[in-house]
Amino acid sequence: MPSNKAKTKTIHVGMLTRVEGEGALHLTVEGGKVVDLRFEIFEPPRFFEALLRGRHAREAPDITARICGICPVAYQMSALHALEALFHVAIDPAVRALRRLYYCGEWIESHALHIHMLAAPDFLGCESVITLAEKDRPAVERGLRIKKAGDNIIKLLGGRPVHPVGACIGGFTRVPSGAAELAVLHDELARIRADALACVRWVAGFDLPDRHLDIEFVSLRHGNEYPMNEGRVVSSRGLDCAPAEFDDCFEEHQVPHSNALHAKVKGRGPYFLGPLARVNLNFDQLGPEIAGVVRESGVSFPNSNPYTSIVARALEILYAVDEALRIIDAYEPPATPAVEFTPRAGIGRAITEAPRGMLYQAYETDDRGLIRSARIVPPTSQNQAQIEADLRELAPAILSRSQAEATHLCETAIRNYDPCISCATHFLRLDIVQR
Repeated sequence: MPSNKAKTKTIHVGMLTRVEGEGALHLTVEGGKVVDLRFEIFEPPRFFEALLRGRHAREAPDITARICGICPVAYQMSALHALEALFHVAIDPAVRALRRLYYCGEWIESHALHIHMLAAPDFLGCESVITLAEKDRPAVERGLRIKKAGDNIIKLLGGRPVHPVGACIGGFTRVPSGAAELAVLHDELARIRADALACVRWVAGFDLPDRHLDIEFVSLRHGNEYPMNEGRVVSSRGLDCAPAEFDDCFEEHQVPHSNALHAKVKGRGPYFLGPLARVNLNFDQLGPEIAGVVRESGVSFPNSNPYTSIVARALEILYAVDEALRIIDAYEPPATPAVEFTPRAGIGRAITEAPRGMLYQAYETDDRGLIRSARIVPPTSQNQAQIEADLRELAPAILSRSQAEATHLCETAIRNYDPCISCATHFLRLDIVQR
C-alpha cells in the first residue's frame, strides 16, 4: 500500500454524473493530514431573484417553477406561501389539501428518479441506470412506474408535469370537479403502492456503509402531520423557530470557491436538510403502518448515517402515496378554485419542504403588488457546507485508494444529498494532492 506521507498523489475525476450541475472537488493533504478541501460549485449564477424584480406578484409562481424541472412544485409553493402571508390570503381547506396532494406528486417523482436512476447504481456495482437495467430490469421499470404516477399528479393540478402553471395566489387556476376526475389517478396510485413498498425493502437491503457523522439535522415540523407546506423550523440540537425567523437562526456567506452561498446555523455550523432530516425529526408523524415497515426493514431512525438517506427517500415515497390516496378519498371541491386578494406593500416569507429539504423564499412588494426584492435559498446551497464537512471526514479513507475507488466513494457521498446544483452540465473535477 502506498505511503500517504512521502509521495504526491493527484486524482482527476473527469465527470460527476447522476447529479444536476457543474462542480469540482479539491483536496490537499500534507503529512497525511487534510489541510484544504473545497467542494467547488462554479456554475454561473442564474439571476432569478433579479429577474423577479419589477414583476407583479402574480407572475412569481410561474417564474420560480422554471428554476428546476425536477422540483418546480417546491419553488411554486414557497413563493405562494410567502406572497399569501404578505397579502393576508386565507385559502380554502380543500385548496390546502390539493396543494398537499400536489407536493405528494413531486416527492414521488423526484425521489423515484433519485433512487432508481441516480443513487441505486452506487450500491449495486453499476455505472449507470442503463447498466442497472441490464442487471435488474424489473427494479428500473418499477421506478419508472412510480415516477409516472407522481408526474400525473403534478400534471392534473399543474397542467403539465414539468414547469407546471396551475398554482396561483389564493389557490389554483382550476381544480378537479369531483371524485370522478380523480378516479383514474386514485387507481394508478393504488396500483403502485406495492411498488413503493417493494422499493423500501429493496433499498433497505443494500450494503450501506456504516458511517455516522456529527450532524445537526434541520427540517420543518408540523403539530399533526408530516411536514410539506407548513410547520416550524426545528433541529436535532434544539432549534425551534418560525419560517419568518429564518435570518435570526441561519446565516449565509460567500466562499471564494463557490458561486452558491454557504449556510450555517448561527453560532454553530453546517446543517443537513432533506429526507433523512425529515424522517429523523418527524418519524412519529409517519404513522404506525410505515413505522412497522421501518421495523421490518432493519434500518432504524433517527440515525446519523448519510447513506441511509436512500431509505428515508423510499419511506417518503410510500408515505406520499398513502397521503395522496387519503386526500383523494376525502376530496370535496372548494367553493372557488382561487380566492381573490388585494396587493399591499410589505414583506412575506415562507419555507416549504422540497424533495431535497427546506426551501426558503422572501418577497417585498409595493402597494401595487410589484416585486421590489426577492430572495430564494434552495436546499442544495444550504447543504453545501455539510457536504464539505462530510467529504472532509471521508478524505483520509480515500487517500490510499485507487483512482476508481476514490472517485466512487466521493461521488456516492455527494449523491447521498441528491444535490440539484442546476439542471445543466454534469461535471466534477477532483484533485487530490499529497505533500
